[in-house]
Amino acid sequence: MLTTKIQNSIRTSYQNLQYQLDNFVPRRAQNYLVAEIAKTLCGQYHKSNRMIVAEAGTGIGKSLAYLMATIPVAVLNNRKIVISTATVALQEQLVNKDLPLYRRLTDREFSFILAKGRQRYCCAEKLATACGVDGGQMAMFESKPKQKDIEQLQTMYRSLTQGKWDGDRDSWPKPIDNMIWQMIVSDKHSCNNSMPSHRDCPFQKARSELDKADVIIANHSLVMADADLGGGVILPEPENSIYIFDEAHHLPHVARDHSSAAASLKGAASWLERLNQSITKLSGLADEKRVGRFRNELQDSVQQLIPTLTQLSKQFDATHFEDGLYRFEHGDLPEWLENESKDLKQLSQKASQAVAKIADLIAERVKDGELSTKLAEPALAEIGFYIQRTENLAQVWRLMAEPKREKGAPLARWLELNKENEGDFVVNVSPLEVGWQLDQQIWSRCVGAVLVSATMRALNSFSFFCHQAGISQKEDDGVQFLALASPFDYQNQAELIVPAMKYEPQAPQFTDYLIEILPKVIENNKANLVLFSSYWQMNKVAEALATVFVKKSWALQVQGDTSRTEILKKHKKLIDQGKTSVLFGTGSFSEGLDLPGELLENLVITKIPFGVPTSPVEQAHSEYIESRGGNPFMQITVPDASKKLIQSVGRLLRKERDSGKVTILDRRIVTKRYGKSLLDSLPPFKRTINY
Repeated sequence: MLTTKIQNSIRTSYQNLQYQLDNFVPRRAQNYLVAEIAKTLCGQYHKSNRMIVAEAGTGIGKSLAYLMATIPVAVLNNRKIVISTATVALQEQLVNKDLPLYRRLTDREFSFILAKGRQRYCCAEKLATACGVDGGQMAMFESKPKQKDIEQLQTMYRSLTQGKWDGDRDSWPKPIDNMIWQMIVSDKHSCNNSMPSHRDCPFQKARSELDKADVIIANHSLVMADADLGGGVILPEPENSIYIFDEAHHLPHVARDHSSAAASLKGAASWLERLNQSITKLSGLADEKRVGRFRNELQDSVQQLIPTLTQLSKQFDATHFEDGLYRFEHGDLPEWLENESKDLKQLSQKASQAVAKIADLIAERVKDGELSTKLAEPALAEIGFYIQRTENLAQVWRLMAEPKREKGAPLARWLELNKENEGDFVVNVSPLEVGWQLDQQIWSRCVGAVLVSATMRALNSFSFFCHQAGISQKEDDGVQFLALASPFDYQNQAELIVPAMKYEPQAPQFTDYLIEILPKVIENNKANLVLFSSYWQMNKVAEALATVFVKKSWALQVQGDTSRTEILKKHKKLIDQGKTSVLFGTGSFSEGLDLPGELLENLVITKIPFGVPTSPVEQAHSEYIESRGGNPFMQITVPDASKKLIQSVGRLLRKERDSGKVTILDRRIVTKRYGKSLLDSLPPFKRTINY
């Protein structure tokens, strides 16, 4: 219920906003968004389904709007708030700017914290074992570690034990190689909170702080990881949480990636061999009367898995693979592989359950004081590594063995050549649609949900997103939908130009033509951003134009040459000096890049950002739509391109006084039938179309 206390709290914070911000201009759209979020979360539209999906254009101030609406509702009802983003940049904005500002505005006391998943923290015990402390061994490594890797691990261990490092991967001064990190990363099995030494480990320290906070800032990946564990394991339980998904258009893809699984054949056989050698030693630490059954089950299943996986790797012919990959059409497996999958499912599940049970029995003996922690901890770190691997193996073969579904999309299944190990294959499985899963894990369980983004709709409709995210659009289900236009004066501040072009992007001459015409569309003594659809094309054009730009005294910076931070720093310096700065970028520069005012006045889009269904999952999804009589290009590719194009043009105007022009060098936006839909979904710029 929207009580007087909540209303007064919201009103107070909004009134205080004008005193905190210079040149404050009240925004009707922001006010409306605050009111609609508050009413939705207080059950005014639907008693149980308290959910709002809002597209809020650039300049509305959506992050401050959802904070002002949600925090009073949560604090006064003793609920937790989980704010989930897709990018680190937005997390930093919330932690360093928006939440501290809101704290100065509100009459409610609240605390906030940035949450990271276990995978961002090292396990102190694993790190000690990998360094050889107390007779630890290097069995954790798949291949013999290099001397420099051992030295790096030892440096990290010293820093951790001396309190100079908190065990957070992001706070280590230099990048840590993935192979090294995987050996020492904290996982739910080896990080045992019942043991005294583990209560002080990096992840447990961070986790205990989370429990105390009212507002937790996370990312979509962490929310999905928690959901996969049943919810309430890493983050607060859904039943006591209000979720805010900012940059919500990324959520379905993140959820799909989390539901996927992959494992190699020979690689798995290799670590299973090491497990087989350790079973007797590990189970020897548990109670003999109780562990015998599980030790036998584990030995039995492992000894069958090793030859089965090794033999299976000989059954596939790499010469039939296209670009190192073979996809099973419609997710259908040949009968022999279907039968193998069923056997491997049973064996891997049996191994996974047995190894987890042995770990429980060892932990029990420690808890009862029958086994010293000094003996148990290295063993539990090692067994935790095997639990993680066997669980993943079981998940792969469970999905591979899953019978064909009568309703809904099939699973995408494919094989890849293992680049790390000659003659080895990686088995991959992924769902095509995950909406039902999001509904089951989050929407049907949480107190309320707010989903916001500047680009939620595709072709002016919420349908594409709702289908992907498992959100009902039926009126009586109570989900609220809002599309709030940006407050910018697009007609007078920006121009959209579609010039006459000799070639369309499909033409083989298009790249050379870009090299010819780009110098003509660059604005002298201004900030320019040119967006490409492929790295290959961007680099070819950059290489060809480098000399031309030098002659004109134009500074060119290409995405990937240095870090984004360095590129933007140099770009700002050049613009401050009144020089011409040209940035070349691809997809990731079309979203989350904030260049207000003079930092961007000329945006050039070389091509409509159509995604090519190159990944096996995208190919399988297109195949599924075609099998049902649909058109994957119109149902997936065009809506997806619409969202990406809106994001791209959204780089130009970031603040109300910004101005500039957008040039689209792709004539299909005016020559093709779908082009009108794409054009109409863009902001209402003044248009100049040359024929």
